[in-house]
Amino acid sequence: MIRKMKSICIFFIICCLAISGCGNKIEQSKYSEEKEEKIQIGICFDSFLIERWERDRDVFVSTAKELGAEVNVQNANGSVETQISQINYLIDKKVDVIVVICVAGDCLKEVVERAKKEGVKIIAYDRMILNSGVDLYISFDNEKVGSLMGNAVVTSGKNCKNVLMLTGPNTDNNVGLVNKGFLDVMTSNNINIVDTMHADAWRPEYASDYLYSHPEMLDKVDVIMCGNDNIATSTVRVLAEKRKAGDILVTGQDADLEACQRIVEGTQLMTVYKPVELLSKQAAECAVKLAKNESLEGINTKLSDGTYDIDSIILDPIAVTKSNIDDTVIKNGFHSKEEVYLNVSGK
Repeated sequence: MIRKMKSICIFFIICCLAISGCGNKIEQSKYSEEKEEKIQIGICFDSFLIERWERDRDVFVSTAKELGAEVNVQNANGSVETQISQINYLIDKKVDVIVVICVAGDCLKEVVERAKKEGVKIIAYDRMILNSGVDLYISFDNEKVGSLMGNAVVTSGKNCKNVLMLTGPNTDNNVGLVNKGFLDVMTSNNINIVDTMHADAWRPEYASDYLYSHPEMLDKVDVIMCGNDNIATSTVRVLAEKRKAGDILVTGQDADLEACQRIVEGTQLMTVYKPVELLSKQAAECAVKLAKNESLEGINTKLSDGTYDIDSIILDPIAVTKSNIDDTVIKNGFHSKEEVYLNVSGK
């Protein structure tokens, strides 16, 4: 009888251990599934040549992680072929959403179509991807960026008659929009455009190369409209060498630190501040919602990509001049006052 009772006890203990072991396996399996089901987001940058992209990346990644997503960051280094390869890689990795800052808006149609077939959502960030029917476009009002540049020139107090435009590449859809906004203001104020140069891949050295090759331009123009602050940096360096810095008005965009320093120093008229923290934070939130098949908030227009009308979130840019720099980029914490006024005594 005692032996029988011992056998029953041993059998009962074995059963308990087995059940406990199964429970642990179920919990482990459940944990593994949860881990595997974590939202996967890919973000593919044109390059990090432009200062602001690192800030966009950092805010996007931290926001997405706070929302429980993992982010795979890719850098195309200005190459369309590399960007296409990276997007294909992210599709093969079975990410849920890919956010693209495109190198060239008209070269990604096929790879976007492949993503859609594979069930991967695509967000065009800052620059529209053309004729592709992406799931969302999120950017700033680029035509307004150009208008802000133009209005700053017109209200500068200087009698401006001739303008040289040193802009970004034609492959960037935003360049055409910015230029349109700027040219509309120039035309309505009878200001002449003496020439336009497009810097391939946004390389600022093309601006300085142009100015060295066309020294006569610096005797003709009152204003140099620069497509971004990187190009403005290259331009002002040439102007400084020619002892014309501050005499010829220079515009830019992105509110790079050096540009803000030049504004308070008097060698750059203005820049356009685009609060990228708002843009990248909202983009990350939208990416997570798309991954969950949830409805998006903040869509305020539809814009054509050439073939499709795309749900779009368009934010307002802000003109920054010497008169409002303290109340914009400094007040918002984009740059500190100490950094901006580094080379200005008494500030």
